[in-house]
Amino acid sequence: MPPPLWLKDPLAILAEGAERGVVVQDGRILECVPAGHEPATPGTVVFDAGQHVVLPGLINTHHHFYQTLTRATPQALDRELFGWLKALYPIWARLTPEALDSAVTVAMAELLLSGCTTTTDHHYVFPPGLEHAIDIEVAAAQRLGIRAVLTRGSMNLSERDGGLPPDAVVQDEDTILADSSRLISAYHQYGAGAMVQIALAPCSPFTVTTSLMRATAEMAGRRGVRLHTHLAETTDETAFCEARFGVRPLDYLEDCGWLSNNVWLAHGVHFAPAEINRLAHAGVCVTHCPCSNQILGSGHCPVHAMEDAGLRVGLGVDGSASNNASNLMQEVRAALLFQRHHYGVTNISHKDALRWATEGSAACIGRPDLGRIGAGQQADMALFRLDELRFAGAQDKLAAVVLSGAHRADRVMVAGRWVVEDGTIPGLDLPALIARQSRNAARLHAA
Repeated sequence: MPPPLWLKDPLAILAEGAERGVVVQDGRILECVPAGHEPATPGTVVFDAGQHVVLPGLINTHHHFYQTLTRATPQALDRELFGWLKALYPIWARLTPEALDSAVTVAMAELLLSGCTTTTDHHYVFPPGLEHAIDIEVAAAQRLGIRAVLTRGSMNLSERDGGLPPDAVVQDEDTILADSSRLISAYHQYGAGAMVQIALAPCSPFTVTTSLMRATAEMAGRRGVRLHTHLAETTDETAFCEARFGVRPLDYLEDCGWLSNNVWLAHGVHFAPAEINRLAHAGVCVTHCPCSNQILGSGHCPVHAMEDAGLRVGLGVDGSASNNASNLMQEVRAALLFQRHHYGVTNISHKDALRWATEGSAACIGRPDLGRIGAGQQADMALFRLDELRFAGAQDKLAAVVLSGAHRADRVMVAGRWVVEDGTIPGLDLPALIARQSRNAARLHAA
């Protein structure tokens, strides 16, 4: 076992009683070192953190990696969600394993460089030839060293059955459930310290049958994995549920057996106050996706009201075709500004926004071992330097990371191992990856 490592004397750290840093070993935080103290752990090796602000590793709880191939697609610009999806479905139907591998690598690399140590992905497009999409994602996560909760998404309600997606991108229920079971058996790691986990994630009420929603919930409960889906993102979705099922989206979710504490939902823009209380009582969590909601004009997630009700809220970058980026640190700042616009400067602080991306996101994925710097926690941390022009003169170093717009971490640690060093990912040729991704995107759009 390597000797314990002391991240010594940071500029600032988002932790109580750790003014002189933290000691890590064997993938976990052994101790926090308070002001005026030395480590109690003997034989430490020192990493000088005197030029860094140290944060708990950021946790991204909603994404669609494959969409990095369709950023700023002309035919999808300036459209609301349903029109945007209809413009992109035919392009996504042409996804290949090679294209997905480059897209996943791009998304994970961008996340790591922004200080993200754990990410989810919601992959729900499985055209012929891409049946092993989640396997491709697992391999990429293991290459890069990022923790991942990969959700086996699904769509089986096509246009001909009254849904939104075309026939080319849906699968039948039996195929979906069989592959979901296979992935759990092959990859899901239980317990603290898990690097790869599987969750089950029917896409949305307008792309999935009621039968599949119920069967997926039953499987998740039986196999001990979490559930995820989009809900209450737009008024169009509410209208669809009322027309097809005769109820609002949350009532439909409850009818399908999804109102439980192993569920986290993406967006949550259009919940009524009474519905927020129901979600909180059930232990459901919500992922706020501020950039995506603003780009698509979907509305405002009432995060302050949700937290007042006792509901845990995390943060997600969402797909890179709606957000057009996968930078979680930028998402923290966007969340702060978006929520302040609605709730006022005295009700939302930079620490609130950081909490959503750390402890709140950890709650979404059911990982109390993540999202916080403290003894016994997993050694996942993001270190930011403040030597760019944008930070010159900043007094509160922790606030500056958010308010002045930090966007690239200098160092990132996952499970006690450096996966970003000096602003780069060791062993990853970024120019070659960018060129590969550009070629794949061009082929996808030209087909």
